[in-house]
Amino acid sequence: MIIWNELIEWWRDEHQKADYSEIKTPIILSENLWHQSGHWDHYQENMYFTQIDERDFAVKPMNCPGGMLVYKSNQHSYKEFPIRAAELGLVHRHELAGTLHGLFRVRSFHQDDAHIFCLDNQIESEISQIIDLIDKMYGLLNLSYHLELSTRPAKSIGSDEIWEKAETALKNTLNNKGIKFQLNPGDGAFYGPKIDFHIADSIGRTWQTATIQLDFAMPERFELEYTAENGSKQRPVMLHRVIFGAVERFLGILIEHYAGAFPLWLSPVQVKILTISEKQKEYASEILLKLKADSIRAELDESDESLGKKIRNAEIEKVPAVWIIGDKEVESKQISERARKDYANKITDGSLEIEKAIEQIKKIISDKT
Repeated sequence: MIIWNELIEWWRDEHQKADYSEIKTPIILSENLWHQSGHWDHYQENMYFTQIDERDFAVKPMNCPGGMLVYKSNQHSYKEFPIRAAELGLVHRHELAGTLHGLFRVRSFHQDDAHIFCLDNQIESEISQIIDLIDKMYGLLNLSYHLELSTRPAKSIGSDEIWEKAETALKNTLNNKGIKFQLNPGDGAFYGPKIDFHIADSIGRTWQTATIQLDFAMPERFELEYTAENGSKQRPVMLHRVIFGAVERFLGILIEHYAGAFPLWLSPVQVKILTISEKQKEYASEILLKLKADSIRAELDESDESLGKKIRNAEIEKVPAVWIIGDKEVESKQISERARKDYANKITDGSLEIEKAIEQIKKIISDKT
């Protein structure tokens, strides 16, 4: 939960900076809505259904129809665009029992969706900004990736003209940014083509995570409108996108990618305090309280194990910073610090005043280095 919450807090922060509003839509929606969106015809076998007050409802496998309803709750002008609405939506999909696998394939998960409503002349700039946001967030996590452009599948909605227009817009954006991509014919969403990001984990497996999908069909089906500059009613263009994809699967990928040695800002335990003997317990407890007061996640190992065993345990747990407290440290009101190898150039090895050590840790957390 610590890693989950840190990822979500970071996600919210980056989306606020990128001018997204966050929305929340219901998990259960009327069956009629899924007929209107096209999911009934194209995704029914993967959905769960229920009845409420003798009416038919479906548990959402995707957040899109809810996003349509949010858009339709107000009238819109061309001056408002682009409208960027993000949602950490809980979705359910009926996956076959034999395909379920840890965090990587589940039936209930959170999608970090966003639906962007824009004008025709804003399509490429919006796609470009999404790519930049994904690259920024993946870069901070040290994730490498490649891109695939997926085109119209056999089962789809919308005219040939709309599909050609959408595919051309995605290709142009990638080419204008000088980004290499692989073509994946026939693997687009039923409502539009998409750019998929495939990240590589620590043992070379690739996982499809982020996606950007261009959709002219759903605004038509839901009769989305805005008032154009000339006063006429027009249809907006819609982009679907995720960055983590399924947050649960992304978490699974990160666990394996880092092999447990998480960056300090994500690490469940950021500082481990080790006492040499019972005599340092009171001073060590004071330090623990100081760290927690500064929102640094810390633990105190006051067991009867030898110092060598305690250090070894902290190394196995892959804690980024280990603070050792002996009689000398109690007397000088300092700590003796040991850094995990990847933080050797950022965390001071050796004796340090507590306040300086805390500020050092806080800066690394704040910078997410």
